[in-house]
Amino acid sequence: MPYASPRGASADGLHRVVVIVDANSNPFELGCATELFGLRRPELGRELYDFRLCSPEPDTLMRDGFFTLSGVAGLEATEAADTVIVPNRPDVEVPRRPAVLAAVRRAHARGARLVGFCSGAFTLAEAGVLDGRRATAHWQWADSFRERFPAVILEEDVLFVDDGDILTAAGSAAALDLGLHVVRRDHGAEIANAVSRRLVFAAHRDGGQRQFVERPVPEIPDESLAPVLAWAQQRLDGPLTVAVLAARAAVSPATLHRRFRAQLGTTPLAWLTGERVALACRLIERGEVRLDAVARSSGLGTTAHLRALMRRETGLAPSEYRRRFGPGGGPVAGPGS
Repeated sequence: MPYASPRGASADGLHRVVVIVDANSNPFELGCATELFGLRRPELGRELYDFRLCSPEPDTLMRDGFFTLSGVAGLEATEAADTVIVPNRPDVEVPRRPAVLAAVRRAHARGARLVGFCSGAFTLAEAGVLDGRRATAHWQWADSFRERFPAVILEEDVLFVDDGDILTAAGSAAALDLGLHVVRRDHGAEIANAVSRRLVFAAHRDGGQRQFVERPVPEIPDESLAPVLAWAQQRLDGPLTVAVLAARAAVSPATLHRRFRAQLGTTPLAWLTGERVALACRLIERGEVRLDAVARSSGLGTTAHLRALMRRETGLAPSEYRRRFGPGGGPVAGPGS
């Protein structure tokens, strides 16, 4: 779903991202946010975000006393933020600091985007901004979350949930998935792919994929899907089907489905569709203005199919996507624009 900040960009033209760090916050998710939104990107030739950390106190003891964070801004930094990433902590039963909850409510009231990594969903729910909204949380805390916050529509077995101006990720690693999704939403698929390459991380895992896969590391090396995935990614414009993928992997379609579920947490068809939409986005970003050519080159077939799947996957029609992420802007030309 597309999102545009109501406050506009910072003085240097960048979207402001502020991370709130509170007592006992998890260092991993803080590192994810810093890596995704805070590092310089000289390989891209431009910066993507104006990034800051803030805390309700001058010195913040991180999870289990691993280290103390100091020298960051106070909570007033959230007042100018376009995106606020809320604290996530393992002590989910301990109430969040009132000053932190008040800062989250103020940010939400003025239209800032809110992001919760892992147990950050508890912070958002405690602030009251998730009532009647969709969210996810780590499977370990799903029962506790549902009991404490019955007004929230909890989607348990997914990696992340994008509910427009509020986004939540299920667990630590899913913070990277959600973060890359945010980068993709803000800057397009090409930039998100560049960031993922620097992370040496999967460029795109759909939020609807399962949190817990049956076998994250294959027990038998020959069962890895990597070879067939790499083969398919080079042939997305061809007549790929589940049967073709199964034949390439030398297994039955039923076995291929089981391996996709076990190793990727999704189905072969869903993976293939996601890859084709991502390719279509890249083609548009690179300047292809003919929708029929984009549909044909990405394997999506028709412009009608392209429009439907791009709107479903990105929240934007192809013409809107090009105006936002394509070179030079302007409407998409060609058949079906």
